[in-house]
Amino acid sequence: MLDIFPVIVIFFVILLLILFYTFVPVGLWISALAAGVRISIFSLVGMRLRRVVPARIVLPLVKATKAGLQLSVNQLEAHYLAGGNVDGVVDALIASARAGIDLTFEKAAAIDLAGRNVLEAVKMSVNPKVIETPNISAVAKDGIELLVKARVTVRTNLERLVGGAGEATIIARIGEGIVTTVGSAATHKGVLENPDDISKLVLSKGLDSGTAFEILSIDIADIDIGRNIGAQLQSLQAEADKNIAQAKAEERRAMAVAKEQEMRAYVVEAEAEVPKALAYALREGKMGIMDYYDLQNIKADTVMRQNIAGQDAACGKIIEGDRHE
Repeated sequence: MLDIFPVIVIFFVILLLILFYTFVPVGLWISALAAGVRISIFSLVGMRLRRVVPARIVLPLVKATKAGLQLSVNQLEAHYLAGGNVDGVVDALIASARAGIDLTFEKAAAIDLAGRNVLEAVKMSVNPKVIETPNISAVAKDGIELLVKARVTVRTNLERLVGGAGEATIIARIGEGIVTTVGSAATHKGVLENPDDISKLVLSKGLDSGTAFEILSIDIADIDIGRNIGAQLQSLQAEADKNIAQAKAEERRAMAVAKEQEMRAYVVEAEAEVPKALAYALREGKMGIMDYYDLQNIKADTVMRQNIAGQDAACGKIIEGDRHE
C-alpha cells in the first residue's frame, strides 16, 4: 500500500500540470514578456473563461507594440467579442501609421464591424484604384449614338467609409454624367474632337459626394460610334404614320362598302315594290293588259341587249389576247 501511494501522487501531479498548461497559455505569456508586452497570467486565464482565444489577442498586441502603437488588451478583446477581425485592424493601424494617415483604433474598429476590409481601405488610400466603366451608350443632339468607356481613379475616404456608397454608385453616377454631357452636345463630331470636355464636366459635378471614395480623375479611354438613332426614330415614325394612314384608308373603304350595300338594299327594296304596283294598276284599271305586254317586251329586249353587249365584250377581250400573243 505504501509503495502505491507515491505513484498515485506522481500521477495526480502530472495530471494537474497537464491541465494547468492546457488551460493557462504559459508559452504565450512568456512570448509576450519577451516582446515587452506586460500581461498577467490571470488575464490570459480570464480570456479562457470569457471564451476568447488568447493568441488572437496577444499576438496582434505584440505586433502593435513592436510597431509603436499604444493599444490595450481590453480594446482588442472588446473588438474580438464584438465579432471583429483584430489582426486585420492592427495591420490596418500599422499601415496607416507608416503612411502618415491619421486613423484611430475606434475608427478602424467601426470600419471593420461595418463589414468593410479596413486594411484594403488603407491600401487604397495610399495606392488609388482605377475603376473601368463598361461601354456607356449616349446620344448627341444630331441623333448619333456614342459608346463611351471611361477610367475613374479613386482613393478611399476613410471618414466616409462607414455608411458611404460603393463602387457601383460611382459607376452609375459616371454613366449618368456621360449621358448628360454627350446628350447636350450639338453634334457627335464635337464630342469626338474634344473628349476631355466630358471628363471636365463630369468631374465638376461632385459625383463622389456621399460615397466612400474620392474621385481623383476621370479619363475617357475609348469612344466608338454606334447607331444612327435619329434616323431609326424617323424611320419608325414614318412607318407608324404609314400604318395610321392605311388604317384610316381601310376605315373609309369599309364605310364606302357599307354605304354601297345599304344603297343596294334600298334598290332591292324598291324593286320588290314594282310587282305590287303593277298588280295594283291592273286591278284598279289604271293599266291595260296590252300595256303590261309592252312592258314585258321592253324588259325582254333590254335583257337581250345586255346579253349581246356582254358577249361582244368577251369576244373583244379574246381578240385582244390573240393580238398580244
